[in-house]
Amino acid sequence: MFHLVLYRPQMPENAGNVIRLSANIGAPLHFIGPLDFYLDNKRMLRAGLDYHEIASLKFHTSFEHFMQEEKPQRLIASTTKGAVIHTEFKYQDNDYIMFGRETSGLPAEVMNLIDPQLRITIPMVPQSRCLNLSNSVAVVAYAAWLQLGYVGAKHLQV
Repeated sequence: MFHLVLYRPQMPENAGNVIRLSANIGAPLHFIGPLDFYLDNKRMLRAGLDYHEIASLKFHTSFEHFMQEEKPQRLIASTTKGAVIHTEFKYQDNDYIMFGRETSGLPAEVMNLIDPQLRITIPMVPQSRCLNLSNSVAVVAYAAWLQLGYVGAKHLQV
């Protein structure tokens, strides 16, 4: 399964929604700090309901700490400046898909470490800037999970 990575998220509600998504698809979720809120924030917990108890969550104090501890073989950046449309990208097991801050995305020093062919984007109309962070994570995560055959999913019986 791929990993989801939130780089210094700012809004606890977005973090809570992504925790819930992470639990529902079985993807480990990494937070890269420092964060602008506490992980026990009431708004985050409300948005994530009780899913934080079943999600696989990991906190890293910095991007450097994340890289040292996780040593990702493929670190993918979801960005408005991506070279590849998210549905055309070929995801692999154990990919790390990283999303930037709500107001500024991923910083240049992080983007410079990521191969341009590992920078994905979600298509939008020209007058639109970007999607909400938790919506972006959901769009990309389900595209990646589909490509991996919905590994671990329970399938509905009709």
